[in-house]
Amino acid sequence: MDRMTRTLAHSIAFLSGLLVLCLLAIGCGGGAKREGKAPAAEARPQIRIGVSLLTRTHPFYQELEAGLAAEARAHGYELNVQSGEFDVARQKDQVENFIVDRVAAIVVCPCDSKSIGTSVQAANRAGIPVFTADIAVLAEGVSVVSHIASDNVAGGRLAAQALSRALGGKGRIAIIDHPEVESVIQRVRGFEEEMASQPGIRVVAKLSGRGMKDAAFRTAEDILQAHPDLDGIFGINDDSALGALAAVEKAGRLGRVTIVGFDAVPEARQAIRAGRIYADVVQQPRTIGEETVKAVAGYLAGEKVAPVHLIPCRLFTKADAAAGK
Repeated sequence: MDRMTRTLAHSIAFLSGLLVLCLLAIGCGGGAKREGKAPAAEARPQIRIGVSLLTRTHPFYQELEAGLAAEARAHGYELNVQSGEFDVARQKDQVENFIVDRVAAIVVCPCDSKSIGTSVQAANRAGIPVFTADIAVLAEGVSVVSHIASDNVAGGRLAAQALSRALGGKGRIAIIDHPEVESVIQRVRGFEEEMASQPGIRVVAKLSGRGMKDAAFRTAEDILQAHPDLDGIFGINDDSALGALAAVEKAGRLGRVTIVGFDAVPEARQAIRAGRIYADVVQQPRTIGEETVKAVAGYLAGEKVAPVHLIPCRLFTKADAAAGK
């Protein structure tokens, strides 16, 4: 009987020790598990920003997107970049998807400054802050935190000064316009205001080229046919200026019709270097992109953000091309 008691006691002691070891192992494992969970619990979800560009095919917007991306990386933001490609209905769908995805902010380069207003209002109702880059919203009843763009009025003045200088302050000129877009409205306004101070220069035509080379080519052809004595053309962007250049060359009037453009993309710079386009207004699209993300970051941090931030422009001429500027 004593022997059986001793055996039973040894068995109970062994099992008790084994139970203690298991409890210790579970306790240690639980501690490791809690330590493993702590960083995940403290990690913040990445801030997502929805971006809808006017287009991704133009060098200007490629540079603007590069600026957005660089500054977003610096802040640890995730960008969802889409493009309307001049189609406001497509752009509206993109903004609607951003709202459904509950992004932290929306950046829009409107395809149509007025029509996009309903989409901006929808974002306002959803409590998502909206920022505009390059092109502003002109619709009523919308709230945009900040608009970051070139000083297009000043840029238009630079273009007018260049064309007036090239023509010696005298001549008949045309504007290839794109009035659906706010940035173009501003640069044409600056151009016309400056030309109003030049009594020897007369604007004889202002027609839309839709901001695209092929449409601008056809518009320029119509203008040249209607005005055989035309001396100059202002293209509101380089696609307009290059389309006008193609029409002028086709009409055999190169050297008689002076062209000034806006943007100074590589193809236009080459045309300026060759003397086929007189000058271009240079913007800073990468800076616009960077400053846009900085505005978003400031707003999300609770800082006061300027409602408008304008980036200066400068002129690019054949002399600048020769100097490698």
